[in-house]
Amino acid sequence: MTTATTTVETVDTTAPADATTTAVETATPSPEPRVVLAMDHVSYSYTKGGKKVVDDLSHDFHAGRVISIVGPSGAGKTTVLSLLSGLTGPTEGRILYNGDDLARSDRYRFRSHDIGVIFQSFNLLPALTVEENITLSMEASGKTFDRPKHDLVVELLAKVRLPAEYANERILHLSGGEQQRVAIARALGYDPDIILADEPTGNLDMATQDDIMAIFRSLAHEEGKCVIIVTHSPAVADQSDEVFELKPLRR
Repeated sequence: MTTATTTVETVDTTAPADATTTAVETATPSPEPRVVLAMDHVSYSYTKGGKKVVDDLSHDFHAGRVISIVGPSGAGKTTVLSLLSGLTGPTEGRILYNGDDLARSDRYRFRSHDIGVIFQSFNLLPALTVEENITLSMEASGKTFDRPKHDLVVELLAKVRLPAEYANERILHLSGGEQQRVAIARALGYDPDIILADEPTGNLDMATQDDIMAIFRSLAHEEGKCVIIVTHSPAVADQSDEVFELKPLRR
């Protein structure tokens, strides 16, 4: 029911300027990246015996990669997002985190420790400051931190390309792009393995979209996080390492 495509190109910098080669035969094979999250023959229906929203989906999501989940309306993207985030359990099959079945695990701990979710509408608390929004998620995780939270917040703001003085700004005073950056920083507050973003660039201009995607690529390629993006945007898919395409079920 799904297809996944991965495009990897290697450029030979010793070749003439107008030559590009794919050095598959001579390149040293890279170790296979770790599978962080996986769908194992997953199906879901809203009622027992009812029609399936997704049917027999299997896919591995690796550390250090940006994966876009795409598909037309009705293909089940929202359902897959809910399943991967642990908010919903499959009616058939398994969601695996580091090889363990989420159905047999503490899903609350998974959601508050191991996966950071970035919502399409940001879901920030508008009356609070940027720092207060970020530290709330840190406190809710129950994790302990070896440094003052303020110092960690400043570091997180730098990661999402906001200056330190933004810590004291109220959410109501920020643009949409700035709020999206804060939402990313909040999701990173407890250092999760997985970042799951729902249409994170849907309301942003192209320049801001490209900047947000650069942040996601940095989190994956430099910090080894698994970044999963649900999107309608071909531009976002083009900037991802892998595209997982959902297709509507035949009725």
